[in-house]
Amino acid sequence: MQIPLSRTAVRADDDVMETVVLPAVHRTCGLVGAELRGLDLTLDYPDETYAAIEQAWAEHGVIFFRDQHLDAGQRERFASRFGTIRVKQELRKEPEQTRAIGEGWHTDMTCFDEPPKATILFAEEIPPWGGDTQWAGMGPVFEALSPGLQATLLGLWAVHANVRKLGLSYDQTDPPEPSIAEYDAAEGPLHPVVRLIPETGRKVLYVNPEFTMRFDGWTRRESLPLLRYVYEFGVRPEFVTRFKWAPGSIAMWDNRQTWHFAVNDYQGHRRVMHRILLAGSKPVPAEAL
Repeated sequence: MQIPLSRTAVRADDDVMETVVLPAVHRTCGLVGAELRGLDLTLDYPDETYAAIEQAWAEHGVIFFRDQHLDAGQRERFASRFGTIRVKQELRKEPEQTRAIGEGWHTDMTCFDEPPKATILFAEEIPPWGGDTQWAGMGPVFEALSPGLQATLLGLWAVHANVRKLGLSYDQTDPPEPSIAEYDAAEGPLHPVVRLIPETGRKVLYVNPEFTMRFDGWTRRESLPLLRYVYEFGVRPEFVTRFKWAPGSIAMWDNRQTWHFAVNDYQGHRRVMHRILLAGSKPVPAEAL
C-alpha cells in the first residue's frame, strides 16, 4: 500500500508538528519490508502520523527509516508511541570480537509466555562494510505453502524454550548445541504454530530455528523433519529483505511475523546499535481454514 505524503508541515515552537504528515512508503522487496520517507523523527507528530507508521509496519512486517539521529530520550519517546518498552540496551561488537549477537535466523524471545511484540534498532556506529541485517516474512511464507500443509500446521502448537541459554551479552552468543534429550526435556510456553495478526487478519507461521523445541505431543526427532522443511522454505530469496545500515538508520520489525539474521561479515571493526523491545501479549492462534 502506498501512503501519500501530505503537504509540508510547519515546525511548532515546541517541536510538535502542527499539521499531519504521512510517510511515503516504498517497498524494499516484493513480499516483506518497506522504507518510510518524509519524516523527521526528532519531532513529535500528531497521532495520525504514528497510526500511518503502525499501519505500514503491520502490512510489511519490517520498516526502515534513514538519517534519523535520535538521542536516548528521543529514541524512547518514539518507541513509546507504539507500545510499552520492555528492554533497552546497547548492542556493541568490538573489533576483536568474532561472534555477533543475532547471528542466525530467529524471532526475539518466543521462549516467553508473552513474547515481545516488536524490536526497534537504532544505528549509531557502523563498520565500513558489511553488518547488514536480513528479515524473512512469515506471512508470505505461510501463504506459499500447499493447502494441505497449511491445514496441518494450523492444528499444531509448539513448545518454545531457550535451551541453548542464549543471552543479551557477547559471552552468550555461541553456546554449545544441546542434545536431543535436552530438547525433549526443555520446558516452556506453548504457542500456536500459525498465529493471527489482529491488525491485518493475516495468518503467519510462528516457529523459528532458535526457540522452537518441538511440536506439542511430538518428540524432537519427530518434529525435526517438518521444522527443517519450513525453516529452509522460509528463507527462500523471495521471502527475504536485506538492509544496509548507516549511522542514523532505524529498523522496526514485528516479531509476530518475521525472522531476522545479523550478518557477521565485518571482522576487525566496531558496530554500535541501540535496541528497544516492546512488550507483547500471548499469541492469538489463527483459525482453521
